[in-house]
Amino acid sequence: MNASPSHGPSPHSSRTSRHASSGSSHHDADAVVLGHGLAGLVATVELLETGRRVVLIDQERAADLGGQAYWSFGGLFLVDSPEQRRLGVKDSVDLAWSDWQATAGFTGQDDALPKAWAEAYVNFAHQEKRAWLRERGHRLFPVVGWAERKVPAPGVGGNSVPRFHITWGTGPGIVEPFSRVVEQAAFDGRLTYLPRHRVTELLTSGGSVTGVAGQVLADDDGARGTASNRTVVGDFRIESAAVIVASGGVGADHERVRDVWPSRLGPAPQDMLSGVPAYVDGSGITVAERAGARLLHPDRMWHYTEGVKNWDPIWPGHGIRILPGPSSLWLDAAGRRLPHPRWPGFDTLGTLGELRGASASAPEDARTAPAGEHSWFVLNHRIIGKEFALSGSEQNPDLTGRSVRQVLGRVTQDMPGPVRDFLEKGEDFVTADTVSELVAKMNALVPDGPHVDEAAVQAAVAQHEAGAETPGADPQLDEVRTARKYLGDKLIRTAPPHRLTDPKAGPLIAVRLHTLTRKTLGGLHTDLGGRVLDAAGQVIPGLYAAGEAAGFGGGGMHGFRSLEGTFLGGCLFSGRTAGRSAAAETA
Repeated sequence: MNASPSHGPSPHSSRTSRHASSGSSHHDADAVVLGHGLAGLVATVELLETGRRVVLIDQERAADLGGQAYWSFGGLFLVDSPEQRRLGVKDSVDLAWSDWQATAGFTGQDDALPKAWAEAYVNFAHQEKRAWLRERGHRLFPVVGWAERKVPAPGVGGNSVPRFHITWGTGPGIVEPFSRVVEQAAFDGRLTYLPRHRVTELLTSGGSVTGVAGQVLADDDGARGTASNRTVVGDFRIESAAVIVASGGVGADHERVRDVWPSRLGPAPQDMLSGVPAYVDGSGITVAERAGARLLHPDRMWHYTEGVKNWDPIWPGHGIRILPGPSSLWLDAAGRRLPHPRWPGFDTLGTLGELRGASASAPEDARTAPAGEHSWFVLNHRIIGKEFALSGSEQNPDLTGRSVRQVLGRVTQDMPGPVRDFLEKGEDFVTADTVSELVAKMNALVPDGPHVDEAAVQAAVAQHEAGAETPGADPQLDEVRTARKYLGDKLIRTAPPHRLTDPKAGPLIAVRLHTLTRKTLGGLHTDLGGRVLDAAGQVIPGLYAAGEAAGFGGGGMHGFRSLEGTFLGGCLFSGRTAGRSAAAETA
């Protein structure tokens, strides 16, 4: 296991959790929050601050407090922030909302509430979110990233300007302002915290949700993020006036992902890595559906194409997403260059569809089969050192540990340590001095095929190098030049255009990329107060949803695509909204 950050329980966990025990238990509360991830923590804090009696419940260990958010890079979508302005970025609510709508592609009446949630969220991201977090001790890294860049083509969307603000402390830094409150409340007796309790049923009476019931699971001393046992040692029942479902999405259940995979993205991959721990299984969504809740847009998902196998895995099938700068050459499994504008850092789902044979430019009946289950980045030592970041708190010990000295080292060193570890130890990375040697190693890595065609790779490298030497010769390299006009990219994210085969920039590197499951964009249909709706669009009294389980609000506020930095922010916003609504209705 990686040593930093710690994967173990928090310092207070031994005194804030109830250990599993055999037999039956019964509790009463004003509200039950199902899920101790970020959305659940925020909702719980909102309830506690109004004096409500709360039971916070999760099937995992106290060591997993914070859920997926703990493992995140800590990116937050903010609009017209002081950090943006200091870097010369001109942003506005109008521009952000325009980008959001172009990216989301909302359609029809079913998207009315998701769209309303999205507009409210963009306004929240303008000033209120940063100020609200700052009051709670949250801080930001000063350089704003440019994730999901706007594609220079009509009808695709993306961020017109950099908006990806990195939490100082990454995932743990976004969890801590809320976990501290929850842990203290449990210690003081103001909160009942029940880890290792799996909800299997929502209790109902007269059409209203009146509590939860389920199974008590055996204690498990595994490290944070590792798969835990499912041994049942008892059962429980909790009566409450409100239940908030904040249990996350379905990303770890690959069969469920395949079952709802949309045809617009081509055939579902058979080979996928998990970008989330095994507990992200969609169980809370299923329980809510059984109680009459409507699940909206289950086929809208957010999975990445730049996944690599973790050489030091924590959970089953653990993959890490590469956060690439714009310079790497992107090839399909056969070695053919992806068409423009399928470049690193642009249009995640468009590229996923392209790799699955669902090119946006081809009618559905003319689509071709995917070239393979993987794709390739081809780059060199200079590019990987400047442009590769790895998603995850444990992959960024300098930011996670809040070390100014180590962060400054990113500017002076030739390659971040975690990236070097993957280059030297990761099974998806190969290096060579020439293109011919590189292709041979690529083929050796996939002996069962598809075969990488050297002629195709040589031609793609030649095109890329022509663009590096002559502006206007290659659209991707022109975008690299555009990126470097932004100070943040020039400083730490984008290498100057140069020949891939330049010996001074070598050696050459190829990285095999896998589909990496991540987020559920659809979710339980909610109104603007976070109250869950049934199939007729009527409120189910006593039932609320937040976070990924609610599609981050309304059942899918991102529409078909995300602008990035909006998942943690969506948990914050929807958790706060649901918590405040439940507090008001249980007064």
